[in-house]
Amino acid sequence: MAKTRLPPHEIADLGLAPGGQSRVAWAGGQMPVLARIRERFASERPLEAIRVGACLHVTAETANLILALADGGAQVALCSANPLSTQDDVAAALVYEHGIEVQALRGEDVDTYVRHVRSLLDGKPHITVDDGADLMMTAHGLGGASLEDLIGGTEETTTGLVRLRRLEAEGKLSRAVLAVNEARTERALNDRHGTGQSALDGIVRASHVLLAGHTLVVVGYGWAGQGIAERARGAGAAVIVCEIDPLRALEARMAGYEVMQALDAAERGDVFVTVTGSRRVLRGEHFMRMKDGAVLANAGHFDVELDLEELRELAADIRDVRPLIEQYTLEDGRRLNLLARGRVVNLAAGEGHPAAVMDVSFALQALCVEHLVSRRDELAAGVQPVPESIDREVATLKLAALGVAIDEPTPEQQTYRESWT
Repeated sequence: MAKTRLPPHEIADLGLAPGGQSRVAWAGGQMPVLARIRERFASERPLEAIRVGACLHVTAETANLILALADGGAQVALCSANPLSTQDDVAAALVYEHGIEVQALRGEDVDTYVRHVRSLLDGKPHITVDDGADLMMTAHGLGGASLEDLIGGTEETTTGLVRLRRLEAEGKLSRAVLAVNEARTERALNDRHGTGQSALDGIVRASHVLLAGHTLVVVGYGWAGQGIAERARGAGAAVIVCEIDPLRALEARMAGYEVMQALDAAERGDVFVTVTGSRRVLRGEHFMRMKDGAVLANAGHFDVELDLEELRELAADIRDVRPLIEQYTLEDGRRLNLLARGRVVNLAAGEGHPAAVMDVSFALQALCVEHLVSRRDELAAGVQPVPESIDREVATLKLAALGVAIDEPTPEQQTYRESWT
């Protein structure tokens, strides 16, 4: 493209583009499944003339998804799903090197974020690709022109699906949304292995805390919580799990973790990680029981899992002690250390999921966008599961990329599986 004719954008600095392009290429080299899909998209152009609005973490891995969609013929616009996860050099590379519309600034305030989301909706997307459901929810809130060309969307997070299902329960969700977060491959790789590694990476980068010999409390034992607990135990930490679901709590206990109520765990923990998709799971009554020096981190999507307002009210003093640590000194002198302002720690303090994990997530996203376009007249409004055929295709491509071959059932075995006799 001619560098003098850039797409609409609001980013930090176009001069960062060369570094961002190197980062995008490095990530792309570790995303073979998405590369295969991108190659097919470039040949078949299944998204020709489709407008895609994407509200995602603006990272090198995300850039490879955006480029795959563009190679498929889509006109793509991107904004950030989190102000502390934006990689400004990647945003610059997408605009300057690839002609993609990007509205994203690291550290942007709420008003700027809302303006960016609405800017994407002003482009009347046919498809939304969400990480937290803000595009789809805002489109429904605005109504009118925001919805008139909208075919449907995809959703990457548990938090986003909770919001969408509330909208659906009220009879107000008027488009199909594919629940990418609940695909089998997504659960296994993104949540368990991706969050498991990247959340601890963010905590260690921000705080330089030694996990071995300390007690880490995981609040929430879903797929992501399981991954965090596994990695923390592997690093030598004693792990305590807090849950509200009896089946998950039982599963954690049978996996060998201590399971207890959060108030009891508050007195024991050195590092706390929330990963529930809910709000105020750690609040004043918990903060008042915590040890001096306790580290607080959130690995859920929104910064509401820790009650930051109550933490501020309890503090006699608040100061920055490291670039990503706010230290809250309570009236009795105990210090609680909040990482990344309570934002999702794996992205705000680290680089997010490894590219090899996002390869699967974004392969699912790309194929789901294609599915929404090709089946636009068949899909009912509401939250829909990712088709099993897409799940299996992504898993098969990932195994091939890893050099793994698996068996096929024999005709006799297939008949046995399908027969009731």
